[in-house]
Amino acid sequence: MSDKQMPFNKKQLEELSAKFPTPFIIYDEKAIRNNARNIYKAFSWVESFKNHFAVKACPNATILSILREEDMGVDCSSLPELLLSEKVGFKGEDIVFTSNNTPGEEFAAAARLGAVINLDDLGHIETLEKSAGIPELISFRYNPGETRTGNVLIGEPREAKYGVTRDQIIEAYRIMKTKGAKRFGLHTMVASNELEESCFTETARMLFELVVKLKQECGIKVEMINMGGGIGIPYHPDDKAVDLNNISRGIQELYRKVIVSEGLDPLKIVFECGRLVTGPHGYLVSRVRHVARKYKNYVGLDACMANLMRPGLYGAYHHITVAGKEGLPANNCYDVTGSLCENNDKFAIDRFLPEVEKDDLVVIHDAGAHGYAMGFNYNGKLRSAELLLNENGSAQLIRRAETIDDYFATMRFKNAPVVV
Repeated sequence: MSDKQMPFNKKQLEELSAKFPTPFIIYDEKAIRNNARNIYKAFSWVESFKNHFAVKACPNATILSILREEDMGVDCSSLPELLLSEKVGFKGEDIVFTSNNTPGEEFAAAARLGAVINLDDLGHIETLEKSAGIPELISFRYNPGETRTGNVLIGEPREAKYGVTRDQIIEAYRIMKTKGAKRFGLHTMVASNELEESCFTETARMLFELVVKLKQECGIKVEMINMGGGIGIPYHPDDKAVDLNNISRGIQELYRKVIVSEGLDPLKIVFECGRLVTGPHGYLVSRVRHVARKYKNYVGLDACMANLMRPGLYGAYHHITVAGKEGLPANNCYDVTGSLCENNDKFAIDRFLPEVEKDDLVVIHDAGAHGYAMGFNYNGKLRSAELLLNENGSAQLIRRAETIDDYFATMRFKNAPVVV
């Protein structure tokens, strides 16, 4: 059971919304820092353990700076993510670059930063070599195909566009060894938002066994495995959060049985979790514009799918609190909607809430990852502001809301510039 509490009350939200109009996403700095420390504590037995935060989950400079202070690295998948990480101060092997269908200029940028380059396909070897040369350290993303199952968010590995196949993986390392690579990493990503703890111990087993095979068949010693991300969070109050200590103990036991017994110790183990770090500690705050009674009862918010698309895209559950009405019975059934011209623009369907009234403040939980990051401008909707609830209880703006000028900024008008 997950306790869906908020780090603020209605009075505080009203004061915030008077200064920063809704909708906005607000992140809890203290909770994010504590969460980061708990992850590192769980894996303290791993030599030089690091979580490379998935920038795609929450690409905000202030959040990344906080995580850098907590000794996290970054996982990047595009040139803008690399450049954002550079601006925040990440460098060298604190950056992992894992992309797909990658142009040469992005490999060149990753090489310039000294990032760990993680190749997704055998065809990328030629592109990398022409654009940046062969680095000393190289990694490949492994796709285990039908030997593993995925989940609803990431799909089945055998149908994924990502990664080097079981038939290709040994040859991939042989090629890179021949081309002069001296150090080697190994990566995989087989799940997304997964709450089943055994998934991660089985991933460790798979990678450990492949490390042994690479030593036996290629004569190389893998120095780092990247377990990927995918550790889920309890979006629904009935979900049970994963126990990182259980996962860590399971991986440690396998490490002793497979890696230590084969004389391959030490082997660095890293993750690239994003959702796990910030997801539970971001809140989308919105105000009720209308309560409509049609064939169903609708709560219409000033936020929409452009601010948080997971419910509309995946049918994902996000808990909803009506600020100031936490103790009232949830005996009214609503669809909670935005204002897009799309019928799937819904944060919740048939959700039981206390009676909702116009101008109520509504808080949508677990919006700290893949919330703002997945925003868009369809229907001319503008991306919201992002705020940080500081450890001392104050709040600061860490990204302003988009304006109409921003929306028009990339357009070219035939007759005259737009004046607003």
